[in-house]
Amino acid sequence: MAARPDRLRIALAQLNPTLGDVAGNLAKARAAQAEAAAQGADLVMLPELFLAGYPPEDLVLKPAFQDACRQACETLAQDTGPGRPAILVGLPWLGEAGLHNAYALLDNGRVEALRFKVDLPNYGVFDEKRVFVPGPMPGPVDFRGIRLGLPVCEDIWAGDVIECLAETGAEILLVPNGSPYWRGKTDERFSIATARVVESGLPLVYLNQVCGQDELVFDGASFVLNADLGLALQMPAFAETVVTCEWFRDGDRWRCAAGEIADIPEGDEADYAACVLGLRDYVDKNRFPGVVLGLSGGIDSAICAAMAVDALGPDRVHCIMLPYRYTSQDSLADARACAEALGVRYDVVPIAGPVEGFEAALSPLFEGAGRDITEENLQSRARGTILMSVSNKFGPMVVTTGNKSEMSVGYATLYGDMNGGFNPIKDLYKTEVYRLSALRNRWKPAGALGPHGAVIPERILTKAPTAELRENQTDQDSLPPYDVLDDILECLVEREMRVTEVVARGHDLATVRKVERLLYLAEYKRRQSAPGVKVTRKYFGRDRRYPIVNRFRDSG
Repeated sequence: MAARPDRLRIALAQLNPTLGDVAGNLAKARAAQAEAAAQGADLVMLPELFLAGYPPEDLVLKPAFQDACRQACETLAQDTGPGRPAILVGLPWLGEAGLHNAYALLDNGRVEALRFKVDLPNYGVFDEKRVFVPGPMPGPVDFRGIRLGLPVCEDIWAGDVIECLAETGAEILLVPNGSPYWRGKTDERFSIATARVVESGLPLVYLNQVCGQDELVFDGASFVLNADLGLALQMPAFAETVVTCEWFRDGDRWRCAAGEIADIPEGDEADYAACVLGLRDYVDKNRFPGVVLGLSGGIDSAICAAMAVDALGPDRVHCIMLPYRYTSQDSLADARACAEALGVRYDVVPIAGPVEGFEAALSPLFEGAGRDITEENLQSRARGTILMSVSNKFGPMVVTTGNKSEMSVGYATLYGDMNGGFNPIKDLYKTEVYRLSALRNRWKPAGALGPHGAVIPERILTKAPTAELRENQTDQDSLPPYDVLDDILECLVEREMRVTEVVARGHDLATVRKVERLLYLAEYKRRQSAPGVKVTRKYFGRDRRYPIVNRFRDSG
């Protein structure tokens, strides 16, 4: 009888796949295997559904896509064998019961074993029950004499799958994930992983992908917990890397030797890094040459410009000031100073001609009607048309710059300042935009391509916010102060609190009811808004699906 192995080297490939790019993801897997081999690894572990990309949504129902993933898996399996690391990789797999979210062990030139995800998440941003069927309760797979438990992502968020693996002899838990970022997620993951280690008495590897995929950002931050709950390895957040961890048998248990413990950004730093990664991957994976945005001299466009430069570099960012008669000299100066600090191309395109042309064309129809918000919105729509024209002519994607406070209450113009392909601050309230702007002036995230130091002029951080669509306008003419508005919105949106509960926090009843009314009325605008990075627990879109036609009001 062969002796049981007492050493194992596992390479954790925290990588950035591109959804639908099966050939590209296969090439990444092969490169990771080569790097793992150079590090002396026996086994390389890749994230959940890596060959397809995650989440694949309804693309995964397409038979040709399933075939491409299966063929890539079989090709990758041929790269394994004597002298080469084995591979663990995720992909969709059509079995007798239907389509599974599968994890495959590739060794000896073939697919040695498959395990299917049991607990399919169907809440918030997840809808896996729409496209996959659950697998049976799994036992461990044998890898060169070691029994590996392979629960997939959500399988560890309840205890049943881990209990089954422990009872059937698993020795190490290797958990592939497609776990998206939101504020506080790191602590949640550690809490869940800790509970499973305590219950099973088994060490656990948590491997996450790192990428932006539409609105979702996956932050990596993979880690290893030993059976005694010691943190053996912490991989960085928001960065691709392949790290090999050393395992040895310690009595009747496996233990991971101490490795690097990377610092993980939290709070505002993590939110900013997520916005940058989400914007970078959206632009690059959709093959835009760069971005263009309107730089107004206000806080929202300034932080979006900073994020764009951090994501793409200054050479790929084009900022345009679009002044009208209500644009102040301060705004003109602040926009130019911001562009100069960021090192981007900066142009000024006055909009008096198109605005007055629209007004002249409409004057026969509007005769006898007084001026109102209609004429204000013409300014915004002229700006949106100009930015989209630059995009059409030269190819850069328009970055739209509305924050969550504005998107919540409809303080935005359809086909105007809402024009664009992506919004990096869509899930940040106005107060958070100010906080992150101040943060960026004293800190730059790892890997950012922008300059060090202050990039947003101080006056932008301190002056009263205004759309500058009429004389002496400020946002607070129409809205409560942002600290009040944002707290009410967080109560209504993230927490789904009753009106009476919001009032009990010290808010005025009439103000709360006004905000609730505006929130519901703006649903039709949000349905037409650009995608943007999710950073909170409840993002407009996947997380919060409200009807447009909706007469309900909380009468409490």
